[in-house]
Amino acid sequence: MHRLLRLSLPLVLLAASGCGFRLQGETSLPPVLAALRVQTADSQTDFAQALERALQRAGVGIVQGGGVDTVQGGATAPTGEAAVLRIERDELLERVASVSARNVPREYELTYVVRYSLSLGGQTRIDAEEVSVSRDFTFDETAALAKDRERDLLREALARELSGVVLARLASVR
Repeated sequence: MHRLLRLSLPLVLLAASGCGFRLQGETSLPPVLAALRVQTADSQTDFAQALERALQRAGVGIVQGGGVDTVQGGATAPTGEAAVLRIERDELLERVASVSARNVPREYELTYVVRYSLSLGGQTRIDAEEVSVSRDFTFDETAALAKDRERDLLREALARELSGVVLARLASVR
């Protein structure tokens, strides 16, 4: 019985890899995106940082010194051979979702919104697409410091999730 299990494991792994199964977090991008320039108004946002880390894990060479190319006022930089990913909107929205009987906020909704487009060789490969993710979190004024930290962690998690969504979309470009 143990021998049969030992022989079947390689077959299961071979079948899983043949159907396109990949471990979560592993994204392979097409060769046309081997060099990528990211243009954004603010390279220090949670999303821009998460995207840069995700691109590096995917093996993408980020053009211009290995950092994010910051472009102010919507100006564009010369692209050369690199694909250009433009982050047109990178915004965290917060709204009160519910209040107590004393009109004190009890629950907030955080929504992270990103709009991006991709061009390669002067041709648009991905028209401007907007993606967003939302999460609710409760607020307790007696634990304000802990709740502020929870909000920060949630914001970072939303940014990582969105960077994964954008990377998955980039993986479909041919």
